[in-house]
Amino acid sequence: MSDSVANVAGKIILVTGGAQGIGEATARLCAQRGARVILADIKADKGEAVAASIQQSGGDAKFYQVDVRMAEQVSSVFAHVQADYGRLDVLINAAGVLQGQFLQPEEFPLEVFEFVMDVNVKGSFLATKYATPLLAESKGVMILIASGAGVVGGSSSLAYGTSKGAVNGLGMTLESHLKPRGIRVNVVCPGSLRTEMKLGVIKTQAERAGEDYDKVVASSELGDPAGVARLLAFLASDDGDYVRRNMFTR
Repeated sequence: MSDSVANVAGKIILVTGGAQGIGEATARLCAQRGARVILADIKADKGEAVAASIQQSGGDAKFYQVDVRMAEQVSSVFAHVQADYGRLDVLINAAGVLQGQFLQPEEFPLEVFEFVMDVNVKGSFLATKYATPLLAESKGVMILIASGAGVVGGSSSLAYGTSKGAVNGLGMTLESHLKPRGIRVNVVCPGSLRTEMKLGVIKTQAERAGEDYDKVVASSELGDPAGVARLLAFLASDDGDYVRRNMFTR
């Protein structure tokens, strides 16, 4: 996928979870390709730093702090987008957490399960809820980040696997609801990537097994989030118009 193919120049693209990982890589790439990028994340210091870095490189970026579990905060972000930009062309919902890795059901704290579900599932729903009116006006694109976990395989975390299966189901259901309104919906299911989240899982795995963390990381063959960012930029572009439903990456 070359720069000329994934042309997002001039598009208004909002990325939840834009302060790190897949969200950060995607925001940087889309801005590099001429999009006006809006980063939304709970991590203010990181999000502000990413937006400033994009701006210093000549890109167009703005950051909004948001807890995706809170309807009033999510609604406020999209109201600001409407006021500041007048439209939204693409939502990339990359906000997510993984907790409770390697715990058996009887060990799993209910509050941890509920937190993961709130961020990953409720957060995805709220983003799509408040993005839909704007995307219906622009005939835009909605991209949800699920995972192979809970979709084609298991997970180190019962909560994470369950939540990502739900995000995949949300995307499939939204597709038929939003198609008549001119909104294309895609679900992307990344594999094992070198992100803060995945490295945290490997750290726990190494500690439980009494193994060397660096050796486990080296043997894990983790992918680069930039590779997924290239796919997301393609889906955000007009050239992605013929892609339907979900896609899997390494």
